[in-house]
Amino acid sequence: MNANAVTISPKYQVVIPLEIRNSMKWQPGQKLRVISLGNAIIMVPEISIEDAYGMLKGLGIDTHIEREPDREI
Repeated sequence: MNANAVTISPKYQVVIPLEIRNSMKWQPGQKLRVISLGNAIIMVPEISIEDAYGMLKGLGIDTHIEREPDREI
């Protein structure tokens, strides 16, 4: 985990430290979601549906859902 101090500007802006930007591979203009969790925030890059397609493939998760006999396909 990286822990760097940043300062909030008079316009409520912060600069994400270079080390973190590089490790996250964030680029100028990229959109981030900011999520509030108590007294902390999480910044998550927005991705398109096309980019998200297949990202869970290969996790080995059993997606089988037990269904009632009259609901089976």
